[in-house]
Amino acid sequence: MKTITLLLMFFSCLLVSGQQIKALDTIYANDKKNVALFFPNQIRQGITGANHFVFTYNREKEQYFGLLQAQPGAESNLLAVTNDGQVYSYILKYAKRLPKLNYFVNQNESIGNEMPKETKHKPVNKPIDKYKSRITYFQKFSEYLLNSKLKRISTKREKGLRLRLQKMVYNASEVYLVIEIQNASGIDFEVDYLNIYRTNGNKKRKASYRRLQQEVIYKHKMPSMIKDRQSKRFVYVLSKFVLGNNEKLQIELQELKGSRNVTLKTRL
Repeated sequence: MKTITLLLMFFSCLLVSGQQIKALDTIYANDKKNVALFFPNQIRQGITGANHFVFTYNREKEQYFGLLQAQPGAESNLLAVTNDGQVYSYILKYAKRLPKLNYFVNQNESIGNEMPKETKHKPVNKPIDKYKSRITYFQKFSEYLLNSKLKRISTKREKGLRLRLQKMVYNASEVYLVIEIQNASGIDFEVDYLNIYRTNGNKKRKASYRRLQQEVIYKHKMPSMIKDRQSKRFVYVLSKFVLGNNEKLQIELQELKGSRNVTLKTRL
């Protein structure tokens, strides 16, 4: 269904813009390096035709670049739309050796515009948050996960605090993390932040160490405080990502107005 939708968008854009169909350029990616695509305008939407290709970009604050990664599999395609309505399409292929790591896209590479030229001058309402219409779904699916049978993927204990990743579920274009915090330290724990990262390399070797914070698009029942002898479970919803062979998932919990910190790392 996803592939059909992509094709319909592709040909609709061509018909609207009146351009002729031309051969698409090919972009190669793998699971060991990020391939960066820099567009002439901020990215509003990016979709891949297969799950083993992942294109990440800032959905909260539009930016000019996105990052592409891939797992081995059949070729697919990427459809990207910038905030001026220009549509870009590329063939995606997995390759162990990448010919390029950075692609600078020119506007003349656009296959068309999603809006007819004669309507561009008409005032339009400011687009709403793309996730606003899906909040109810995030809530229901998160509640379902909290009530389902949970596993213990990984646990870290520190100074009477226990941070545990209980479940990781891929659903549509999001990743759901079920997390638990237990406090047996004798002192209430007030949360400053809980961040999710992808890490690669050894922290002791700064030149090879990389830490990339992941975008959190929804938090379900995230506590602001865990009192002594109390345990809290909650769900983080993130934009979909794929861990490479040498990458780890890192969850970092920091105390507000205190020095207590718990960092959980797992290869999943």
